[in-house]
Amino acid sequence: MSEIHRIFDIVARRVETDPASIMLAAKENGHWRTYSTKECWLTARQLCGGLLALGIENKVLMPEQQEKIGILSPNRPEWLMCDMGVQMTGAVLTPIYPTISPKEITYILNEAEVKKIFIASAEIYERYKDALAEVPTLEHIYSFDKIDGVKNWRELLDKNLVPDEAIIHKITANTLATIIYTSGTTGDPKGVMLSHNNIVSNIFDSMPAFTFAQKGEKALSFLPLNHIFERTVSYIYLDAGLSIYYAESMETIGDNLKEVKPMVFTTVPRLLEKVYEKIVGKGMELTGIKRGLFFWALELAKKYDNVKHGSWWYQFQLYLANKIIFSKWREALGGNIKAIVTGSAACQERLIRIFSAAQIVIMEGYGLTETSPVVSVNRFESEDRRVGSIGTLIDHAEVKIAEDGEILVRGPMIMMGYYKKPELTLSVIDKDDWFHTGDIGTWIEGRFLKITDRKKEIFKTSGGKYVAPQVLENKMKESIFIEQMAVIGSGRKFVSAIIVPGYTQLRKYLQDNHPKLHIPEGNAELAKMPEAIEVIQKQIDKFNPLFSHPEQIKKFTLLTTEWTIDGGELTPTLKLKRKVIEEKYSREIEAMYE
Repeated sequence: MSEIHRIFDIVARRVETDPASIMLAAKENGHWRTYSTKECWLTARQLCGGLLALGIENKVLMPEQQEKIGILSPNRPEWLMCDMGVQMTGAVLTPIYPTISPKEITYILNEAEVKKIFIASAEIYERYKDALAEVPTLEHIYSFDKIDGVKNWRELLDKNLVPDEAIIHKITANTLATIIYTSGTTGDPKGVMLSHNNIVSNIFDSMPAFTFAQKGEKALSFLPLNHIFERTVSYIYLDAGLSIYYAESMETIGDNLKEVKPMVFTTVPRLLEKVYEKIVGKGMELTGIKRGLFFWALELAKKYDNVKHGSWWYQFQLYLANKIIFSKWREALGGNIKAIVTGSAACQERLIRIFSAAQIVIMEGYGLTETSPVVSVNRFESEDRRVGSIGTLIDHAEVKIAEDGEILVRGPMIMMGYYKKPELTLSVIDKDDWFHTGDIGTWIEGRFLKITDRKKEIFKTSGGKYVAPQVLENKMKESIFIEQMAVIGSGRKFVSAIIVPGYTQLRKYLQDNHPKLHIPEGNAELAKMPEAIEVIQKQIDKFNPLFSHPEQIKKFTLLTTEWTIDGGELTPTLKLKRKVIEEKYSREIEAMYE
């Protein structure tokens, strides 16, 4: 098989050329259980046959007519096997984060009219069973683990049915493969439709960036497969002949790295920050000359530039630092790491310099769910990497900068559209097929793309989680004690807020509930009172549970002056000027992250 047009063709070719190779692995009962390429392929084929026997509505392979099948599971080998099996039926896999609210689950499953869903465990089933009951189209629930009262997916496999090749043959490059729901600014998720060609083209157009990938090596996977970033990269790994090992959890990544000894893994900046914070924490525990050497090496690394190499003296010191200090960092990551691919949010330049100096190449890239996802990436080779940029374009990707600075993208990776939202699709893809990303950017050296600002208000934390600030603000302002509010957190490790309290209501409440308390006349003094801060904290605590953990407000600062049009914080229609507010109160904001 030479031509690959559909995602599952990648595994079909691998099973022809290297059936005995380890394709996937995961910890089961404390031991690594490996799955050969042949075993994964046969399982996917059996699942396809079992699903087709149940009946799949895909007589005409058009997005509206194709059946949607859900999956609600953290990363595990069954996830990708399920992905391949569903693809071969002509149905559309609709993955859902197993941490979102039950309300969102119900919304997604109902909009997609999901008829079958795969869930991972009893814990997930218990969390969402009431939400699943509110989906009238849902006919079958299958679990990967054994759960009392729930059908197990082995029931479909054990039928050992051969898939209908005529159905598989009907699936083309232009067939819808998956719908991935992303957070909407209005609170309702929107379904991004990606075809086989969208994803397959992105896989092969991104492959030149993975020149370091060697057949038989390992990759560690822990970013959610529900996100197209990890899913597309997984198929890149599989085509390159790598074995994918799934980390047990976010907490065990350190141990799993040492056990698996991978050559590559993908991450988001926040997790890289945690690794760095842990390393520095250990350095702080050192004493004497060891401590001195550690921070000497760290200061050297902060000055690293892969283009401007520095003097011979700097290079010599860096060589010594790698021998004495950074070699231990590499050992902590398994001792075999060649590259870390990061995306989903902006990575701190400082971290890129430090890890690169330690001979751990950080390949920062850029993309969106709507672009399948890769648009550009900093390459493994030094000449194609620039700190502060999001790299060079992948093959067949076109980018132009609009007059207002917005990054526009065109190419085979651009989504088919938003599911059941044609008007929304038309608002982001113009008549010349340019996708409007909502990000503001520029070029460095004429070939490296750089993001300078966000056109859209929705932002990502450094952990790669989307946050729609307006939704949070509007809900919190339901409290009489919160007059104005701006949610902060783009590229940061957690979400915070700056708040102008409703001072009249706050004073009244304190007078009524603390009659012996002296209430100052000035807002500045009142905002510092522990009793006043406690009132606002209680409001935050009341509303936070309505949002997912990454969206919740972790810290806040009280301001003393109301935002106005004259003050420059509000537009004539009284909308927040977020950039102005963040600049004006930068000192207060930075204090929350120190």
